[in-house]
Amino acid sequence: MENKHSVKITETVLRDAHQSLMATRMPFADMEPILPVLDQVGYASLECWGGATFDACIRFLNENPWERLRKIKKLVPNTPLQMLLRGQNLLGYRHYADDVVEKFIEKAAINGIDIFRIFDALNDFRNVQKSIEVVQKFGKEAQVAIAYTTSPIHTVEYYVELAKEIQAMGADTICVKDMAGVLTPEDGYRLVKAIKEQVTIPVIVHTHATSGLSQITLQKVVEAGADRVDTAISPLSEGTSQPATEAMMMSFEEAGYSTGLNKEKLEEVANYFRGLRDKYLEKGMIDPKMLMPDPRALIYQVPGGMLSNMYSQLKQAGLESKYEEVLAEVPRVRKDLGYPPLVTPLSQMVGTQATMNIITGERYKMVSNEVKNYLVGKYGKSPVPVEESFRQKLVGDAIVIHHRPADDLEAEFAHLTHEIGELSQNDEDTLIYALFPEVGKNFLKNYYQPEPEVVRIQAYL
Repeated sequence: MENKHSVKITETVLRDAHQSLMATRMPFADMEPILPVLDQVGYASLECWGGATFDACIRFLNENPWERLRKIKKLVPNTPLQMLLRGQNLLGYRHYADDVVEKFIEKAAINGIDIFRIFDALNDFRNVQKSIEVVQKFGKEAQVAIAYTTSPIHTVEYYVELAKEIQAMGADTICVKDMAGVLTPEDGYRLVKAIKEQVTIPVIVHTHATSGLSQITLQKVVEAGADRVDTAISPLSEGTSQPATEAMMMSFEEAGYSTGLNKEKLEEVANYFRGLRDKYLEKGMIDPKMLMPDPRALIYQVPGGMLSNMYSQLKQAGLESKYEEVLAEVPRVRKDLGYPPLVTPLSQMVGTQATMNIITGERYKMVSNEVKNYLVGKYGKSPVPVEESFRQKLVGDAIVIHHRPADDLEAEFAHLTHEIGELSQNDEDTLIYALFPEVGKNFLKNYYQPEPEVVRIQAYL
């Protein structure tokens, strides 16, 4: 078979795969034994940090996320480590001042991140400019992602203009980030081909298997010239996760592309995660519902991580019977809000609003502060202007801003350090507090002043 060119693979098992299938609950202890083998597979990069992992570490797993990153780097010295960064939101749910963005990226780079995949939920690139500048200051790859979605305005021409804008900003690479798995094969082919004709920097494609089309989509985008794609090792692939690494490797190589992956090492990695998958299923950490393709994703456009979290929260509240109604409400809320792509933090905002609309039995009877802030421009520009009557109904005569939201924020790192006081022993602790004030504070208290273990003494009389 003629060798057409190489296609590089990013493995997502340590970040997006378990974020999408099991609400980001994989502890470091489950990763540690296989990390040296993952380092020998030949991946272009290993996505292992960022996204929801930081929050999950301190909220659910009682792990220091900075310590996790250092441990991964120590055991994976040869493969570039990659993280997902939400531009001016970093890993939190609000915009941070530029000095906090700078400090966070500095610490992430020093501790081991080589590739920063940076995106803004609204594709408002004023919100990623500062991140690009700092990432490149530390000599790392600034990969800017286009949050992919479909709507009357999200055409190929629209995305090509975004790609040209990204290249003009000085990004090192471009990622088409299809977080909901709605990029269909032919659309993917046309999109990547059109982008490759207009930009010279490498193009990466990230998709999810949610709708059942992802394997074909990845094959087509590679035919169109994509330089790198994201996959997940088979036991934690498919469903709301990414397509299986081994299957895609075989398909690419059969078609004449080289991947550079070591098949024996891949099998070793897969065998290890098969055992973990069985354990997660047995413990109920993975709901079998998340493993099935659901073509309705093409209508609802709900990302994998959002699906598993939304179902998990409804289940905890005893309201899982409302799951289908909430799913159907999501596209209606999205239209009202000007067709934002459903990616964090917009996915949480839209998902929470859809849930409240269904649970209360009246649309917009309750509205979150985040949605109100979005409607006055505090997250950036909506892709389509929101109906003025709708905005007024929800926020009244509040002033709408049209400049970069972070321009209104004064430097805050020193203030945050003072505010957290003795609980912060270094800049990393302050960043934990900055991103998640209440949860972070509780985590740091427990981290530095753990409750004494109860010693039970059994007496025999």
